[in-house]
Amino acid sequence: MRQVYISGAAAVSAFGFDWRGLAGHAGFAGSRQLAASHGEVMASEVPPIPADIDVDARARKLMAHPARLAAVALRLALDDARWTAAQREQAALYLGVGASGCSMSELTRMLAASIADHAFSLERFGGAGLAACNPLFAFQLMNNFTLCHGAILNGTGGPNGAFYSRGTGTVAALAEAHWLVHSGECGTALAGGGDSALHPVTWTQLDAAGYPARGLVPAEGAGLLALSACADGALATLDAVSFHSARAWERNADLLLNEARDDALVVLAPWGSEARSRHGNRDALDVSLSLGDALAAAPALAWCVALDLIRTGRCRRAVVFSSGIDGGLGIARFGSVA
Repeated sequence: MRQVYISGAAAVSAFGFDWRGLAGHAGFAGSRQLAASHGEVMASEVPPIPADIDVDARARKLMAHPARLAAVALRLALDDARWTAAQREQAALYLGVGASGCSMSELTRMLAASIADHAFSLERFGGAGLAACNPLFAFQLMNNFTLCHGAILNGTGGPNGAFYSRGTGTVAALAEAHWLVHSGECGTALAGGGDSALHPVTWTQLDAAGYPARGLVPAEGAGLLALSACADGALATLDAVSFHSARAWERNADLLLNEARDDALVVLAPWGSEARSRHGNRDALDVSLSLGDALAAAPALAWCVALDLIRTGRCRRAVVFSSGIDGGLGIARFGSVA
C-alpha cells in the first residue's frame, strides 16, 4: 500500500476561486438567486465567474449551475496539481453531486404541458411535457452530468463515479479515490463535490422539511482534491477516509469523540447542525458557520479549509467530520508533509 499525497486542490465558494486563505473567511452574503422567490435569505453565493477560468458559452447551455461550478473547480484543481498530460488523462474522478439546479423556464414549460385535469400526468409528461422543452434540457436535468461535463471539458479519462450526496456521499467519493491511489490501482485521482442549495426548487424542499429551523444556511460551491502517489510538490497527505452509517452512529453516540485525536485540529463540516450538536468541542472549527451548507459540496470545501490550515502552519494534522441528511458520518484525516 502507498502513501496518498494531495498534489493540488480547488475551492469555488462565496469567497472566490482559491482554496488558499479559505480558512480565514467568515460571514454570509444575501442570495440574488433566492431573492425573487424567497426574499432575503442569508446564504453563501458564488460570485460571477471570471472569463479566464469559466467554461465557454456553448458548454454553459448544456450545464446546470452546479455542473458549471464543478467544471471550473476541476480545471483549477488540475492546474494546481501541475500534472503531466498523461497523469491528467489517466486520473480517476469521483464526485458527490446533488440536485441538478436546472433552468426554471424550461422546467416550468415542461410541467405546464404535463398537466391533465388539474393534476400532473405521466402520460402527458412523456409526450407533450418532453416536447415542450429543448431536447438538450436532459443534459441539465440529470445530476450525474455534474461529473460528466467537467470530465469531458478537462480530459480526465480514468475510472469515475457520481455519488448522489447530501453529506456523507461525498466522503464515499473521496474514499473511492483514496483507495485507488493507496492500493496502486491509479497513480492520480480527483475527488470532491459540486452542488447548490440556492436553486428555488431545492430551497423549497429544504424549507418544507424544516432544515433552516435546525440551523441550515444555504450555500453553493464546488471543491476538489487532486490525489497522487508522488510526494514531489505535495501539499499534504490524506491519511485515512471512512464513513459510518446512521445506525452505527446511533449505536456509538461518542463516535466523534473516539475518532478525534489530541494532535489533530477538528474541522466540522456538518450538513445542518447534527455534527455540531453532537461534538460539543469548543475548539473545533465549524466551517458551516462561515461557508454555509453547500450540500454535496460542503465536505469538499471543508477539506480545502483543513488543507489551508496545514499549509499556513496552524496545525500539523486535521480531521474533518461531515454529517448528512442520511444520518451518516464521514471522517477524513490530513497530515503535513513537512
